[in-house]
Amino acid sequence: MAKKRPQTKAKQPQLKDGEIPVVGAREPCPCGSGRRYKACHGRAAAHAVTELVHRPFEGLAGECDWVALRELVPAATVELHLKEGLPEGVPSVTLATVLPMAWPALRREDGSVLIGLQNDTASGDISRDLADTLQRALTSEPGNPVQGRRAPADGPRLQDLLTPEGPFEPVVHEGFEFWVPDAQNANTEVTASLERANAAAIPTVKLSGVDAAYWCETPDKNHLRWVMPHGEEQLLDALARLHAAGRSSLGEGTRLVGSFRAHGLTVPVWDLPTGVTAEDVEKPAAEFAERLADALAADTPLTPDERRARGGLTNRQVTLS
Repeated sequence: MAKKRPQTKAKQPQLKDGEIPVVGAREPCPCGSGRRYKACHGRAAAHAVTELVHRPFEGLAGECDWVALRELVPAATVELHLKEGLPEGVPSVTLATVLPMAWPALRREDGSVLIGLQNDTASGDISRDLADTLQRALTSEPGNPVQGRRAPADGPRLQDLLTPEGPFEPVVHEGFEFWVPDAQNANTEVTASLERANAAAIPTVKLSGVDAAYWCETPDKNHLRWVMPHGEEQLLDALARLHAAGRSSLGEGTRLVGSFRAHGLTVPVWDLPTGVTAEDVEKPAAEFAERLADALAADTPLTPDERRARGGLTNRQVTLS
C-alpha cells in the first residue's frame, strides 16, 4: 500500500482579538489557532452574549418606568433623547412597548424612529440589544422595519446613547393606533396585527401622584402594580413592617398581595375592588408612599410578627425576568 503523502497547511495569519470575525461554531477559528471557533474565541463571544445583566436599565432616566413598560404596560410610548442629538433626517425617536408584527424597530416614511421594548432579545443584556437596534434604525431607509440580530458583544448600551438626565415621561394609550399615522390606509398585515393587539390590551393608567405606579383593570378585579427603586431586602423589610401593623393597604377592600421581581427591581402588587379606579387610588398611594418612607428609614430588627409578614410576602413573589 502506498504511503500517504503528508498534508501541509498554509499558515494562517494571526489576528488580534478585536479583528476576529464571528463564524460558525464548528468552523476553524479565524485567529489561526487550528481549533474550532466554539473552543477558541467563540467561547468568550458566547459568554458575552449569554451573561445576564441583572439591572439592564440602571443608570437610565426613569429606570422604574423602563421596567414597567417592558413587563407590565400593554400600550405606551416615550420620547427618547440622544446624547449626540437627533441625526439629520430623523425628527424624533420614540420608545414603544410593542410594534406591529413584533418588529424590533421601525423607520417611518417621515424618517422618525420607533423602537419596540417588549421583544425577545438575543443576549443577556437588553440594554445592549436595544442600543444596537436603535443605531441601525437611525441609519435605515425610511419606510422599513429593522430586523432583530445578535448585538456585538462590545457594542454600546442605551446608557451610552441616551441622555442620563431625561426626561422620561411615558404616555399610556388605550390601544395601538400610535403604530400608524393613518390607520385607515394601513396594509392588511398591519391592520390585522393592530386589531389583535387592541383586543388583548388590558386597560392601564399611570398614576400621576407617585412614580412608576400603574393601575390596571381585569375582568375579576383591578390591580395596582408599583415598580420601586429600593433594594429588595430593604423594601421587603419595610413592606413587612407596614403589613404587620395593618398599614399596607390602599383603602377599604384593597390588599397588598405580593410582588414581582423584574430586571433587578421589586414591584409590589395590590388587589383592588372592581369599582376602584386609578383616580380613586391616587391619594391613598401618595399616603402609602409617606408611610413607606418612614418604614424604609427604620433600622430596628424585625419583630416576630414582622418576620412572619415578610415570609408571607416573600412566598408570594413572582420573578418576571
